[in-house]
Amino acid sequence: MTNVIQDLQKYANELVQSGLVVGAGGNLSMRDGEYMYISPSGYDLKEIADEEWVKVHIESGEIEGDLRPSSEVLMHLTCFRENHEIQAVLHAHPTYSVGVSSAGRNIPPLFPDFPAMVKKVGYIDYIIPTTHELAEKVSELVMDHDVMIMRNHGVLTVGKTMKEAYFFMQLTEETAKVFTISTIFGGPRILTDEECLALRNLSSEKYRSKLLRE
Repeated sequence: MTNVIQDLQKYANELVQSGLVVGAGGNLSMRDGEYMYISPSGYDLKEIADEEWVKVHIESGEIEGDLRPSSEVLMHLTCFRENHEIQAVLHAHPTYSVGVSSAGRNIPPLFPDFPAMVKKVGYIDYIIPTTHELAEKVSELVMDHDVMIMRNHGVLTVGKTMKEAYFFMQLTEETAKVFTISTIFGGPRILTDEECLALRNLSSEKYRSKLLRE
C-alpha cells in the first residue's frame, strides 16, 4: 500500500470519527504525480478498501477502473490543476461551520491557533454541489485560500499534506463552534488584524506550521 493510500485511509477514518461527515457525505483526495486518488462515489468513508480509491488523471480527468469517483471530482481536479503546491484536498460538512455560514455570517478569528495557522478563508454563496459552476468558483479562490466555506453546503480545505488539510478543517469547525457559543453570551471579542499578524509572526507558530507539511 502506497503512502498516499495510507494517508487517505487514515484521514477518511478521522473525518468519520470526529463527526465532520455523516454517512456517505464528504470526500478527500491526494495528488500522486500526474494522478490523484479520490474517494469513490456513494461510499461511507470508513468502509473504503485500499483498492477502491479511484485513480484519476489530473489534466485529462480520465478515470481508471470501474468505480465512479466522488461526485465532487471536478472540485478536486480544479484544486490540483490551479495550484501545483496542493497535495491534498478535503471536503466535509462540519455542523457548526455550515450553521454559521448558512446564517450569512463569516467565521472570525477568536483564538490564537486559527489566525496563526489558517492564513486566509474564502466564502462561496450557495451553488448546487457537483457542478462546473461550483468548481469555477473554487478555481477563483484556491491559489491563495487555505479554507473555502460553501454556504449551505460545507467546507473545503487544501494542504501540502493531508495532515495540514485536516488540521485546517478542525480549526475552522472549532472556531465556528466557539463563535456559536459566544453569541449566546452577548457576542464574541474578535481578534484584531494586528493581533492576527502578531500571531502569524510567532516563531513557535511558524514551527508548528512547518511540521504539518512534513
